[in-house]
Amino acid sequence: MGMLIGGFTIVMGIAFIVVLLLIFSKKRKSLRLAYSFVIGYLIFFSWAVKQALHAISFDVDHPMASEEISLRLGLAGILWAVSMLFFVLAMIKFSFAAKTEEKPSK
Repeated sequence: MGMLIGGFTIVMGIAFIVVLLLIFSKKRKSLRLAYSFVIGYLIFFSWAVKQALHAISFDVDHPMASEEISLRLGLAGILWAVSMLFFVLAMIKFSFAAKTEEKPSK
C-alpha cells in the first residue's frame, strides 16, 4: 500500500507542477481558465483516490466497518464525478481556444 500511495503521489505531484507551469506561461495566457480546470480535476481526483484507499484499508473488525467503507466509497464516487466535471470543462475550454486560434485574421 505504501508503494501505491508513494507512486501515485509522485505522479500527481509532477502533473500538478507541470500544469502550474503551463498556467503561468506567458505564451498560454488565453488558456489559463482551461488549465485551472485541469488543476481542479487533479485535486478532486486525488481526493477521490485518497478516500477510496482509506475505504479499502479500513479495519474490517470495526463494529461499523461496512457502513464506514460504504460511506467512503460513496464519497470517493462523488469526488470522482466532480473531477470528471472539471475535466470535461477543461476539454471544452481547450476546444474553443483551438477554434478561435484557427480563424484567419483579415
